[in-house]
Amino acid sequence: MIRIACLIVALGVASIAHAKDMVAREGWAVLPTGKSYDQLVTDVKAAVKENGLIVVTQAGPTKAAAARGITIPGNRVIGVFNNDFAVRVLNTSTAAMIEAPIRLYVTENADGTATLSYKTPSFVFAPYAEGGTELQAIALELDGRFDAIAKSAVTSQ
Repeated sequence: MIRIACLIVALGVASIAHAKDMVAREGWAVLPTGKSYDQLVTDVKAAVKENGLIVVTQAGPTKAAAARGITIPGNRVIGVFNNDFAVRVLNTSTAAMIEAPIRLYVTENADGTATLSYKTPSFVFAPYAEGGTELQAIALELDGRFDAIAKSAVTSQ
């Protein structure tokens, strides 16, 4: 009985480990690349710096899973922002600041390539109507920065 339960759990973990590649969805930018996962993570970090933002956070289950003996595709969430934008957002909406840092998501595809995905800042900040046109303008400015980061990261050699 215990062996059957272990087999069921193992099969469940295996199906999670082989989730499908990222696909387009409302409010998201999804950019498949020919790059490896490690290269895309490196290039995203460099592009963030080039575009005047800072990597504030990083998290992903890949290394922790490996430490537990589980192999999963590369998966990294990179939180990006800077203090100038933080102060400006707070001047429009205290509640909107919960969205900072805005995240970039690097995932390894089944074929060994990687995809960069993110919710556009204008989509992220859209629910905060109290921020008015000033918050919308900040979000559009961030849209431009995130677009530049994405273009740089996916096209750099």
